[in-house]
Amino acid sequence: MGLSAADIASMRVFLEERMPRYLSILEEMVRINSFTGNPEGVNRLASYTTEVFAHLGFVAEHVDSVQGERAGRHLVLTRAGASEVRIGCVSHLDTVFTDKEEKYNKFSYRIQGDRAYGPGTNDIKGGTVVMLMMLEAMSEFAPRAFEAVTWVLLFDATEETESDDFGALCLERIGPGGRACLVFEGGVIRDGAFRLVTSRKGRAVFKILARGKAAHAGVGHREGASAIVQLAEIIMRISKLTDYENGLTVNIGRVTGGIAINRVSHYAEAEGEMRAYDTEVLERGLAGLRALNGLSTIESADGSYRCRAVVRVLRRNPAWSENAASKRLFKCFERAADSMGMRAEAEARGGLSDGNFTWSAVPTIDGLGPDGENSHCSERKAEEGKDQEYALIPSFVPKAMLCAIACSMLAENGE
Repeated sequence: MGLSAADIASMRVFLEERMPRYLSILEEMVRINSFTGNPEGVNRLASYTTEVFAHLGFVAEHVDSVQGERAGRHLVLTRAGASEVRIGCVSHLDTVFTDKEEKYNKFSYRIQGDRAYGPGTNDIKGGTVVMLMMLEAMSEFAPRAFEAVTWVLLFDATEETESDDFGALCLERIGPGGRACLVFEGGVIRDGAFRLVTSRKGRAVFKILARGKAAHAGVGHREGASAIVQLAEIIMRISKLTDYENGLTVNIGRVTGGIAINRVSHYAEAEGEMRAYDTEVLERGLAGLRALNGLSTIESADGSYRCRAVVRVLRRNPAWSENAASKRLFKCFERAADSMGMRAEAEARGGLSDGNFTWSAVPTIDGLGPDGENSHCSERKAEEGKDQEYALIPSFVPKAMLCAIACSMLAENGE
């Protein structure tokens, strides 16, 4: 039995009346510095998160990251249900802000107008709060659906450094028979429409090493072969692999080389990434990248030495391609939005999330956290157009309602 219009209206009142408590929880989370490289802070946030969900009957498990003592531990909260329906909800514990950066930029929790500012308010501690709101709303207004589901809440300790092991943990705990994986990264609400993520680009990270021959720039220039020039040559070729028509982008993000300006450089390197929505497109891009491995086009003027460039693919994140399962799940959220007098729109997003690892085995949808802006930004300089990360407070209730209504449908109808 689905939620009635009266239930939905009462749910809105229920959540709005409790917003001061939810914002208090968000404040406590934001006050804990959980930079990925601060394992103590990440684990402290995990403990607090466990406390916040405990009254709903969730049991905690802490799982070591493959990064060992350099990182915090992943958190899994589980609540067994009365049926075989299993729904996974994904967030993460870590942020990109060091304690030093937060203090330097005076970046801490504060409310200004309808905005909640602070490290992680939008990415992704606000999403964790929306998850809590959804579950409390279901417990109150759709108790049969809430009790039927086996809930698996997964919190990544190292999302900002892309931990493949957490993706494997999600698949293991949600299982291939999971009805849905809901990812609570921030999501936009505009003009009465929820923009929900149903696909994301995949990514390959690569490094280019160029080796040349050192020489005195004034005395022995003819004998030298510049690794920097060779690197520049291969960078130009790699950059031309970008194919906007097919959604393939290539970016060189970091370049280093040389020691002194009076020395022909013997070594240079660059790091970059390649992204695409479609796995086949990404593979074609990688094939073009690998074809440049060993490029040797620069030699010393005296012909005694040729430079050589080496291309290494360091890591890959699978593309979350458009797929039938995510589309079916989106239809459920579309109906939920309609019951609220709103709309849902599917969005393809270029950034990565843990959903990149789950979609191929479990129907996945993303962007279920609050609306907001400036994720990963700590500076506040109005004269330079800079503002800090914030979440829009009015977006919390509708996002939680959308998720609660959709999950009620998933639990009772399996749609």
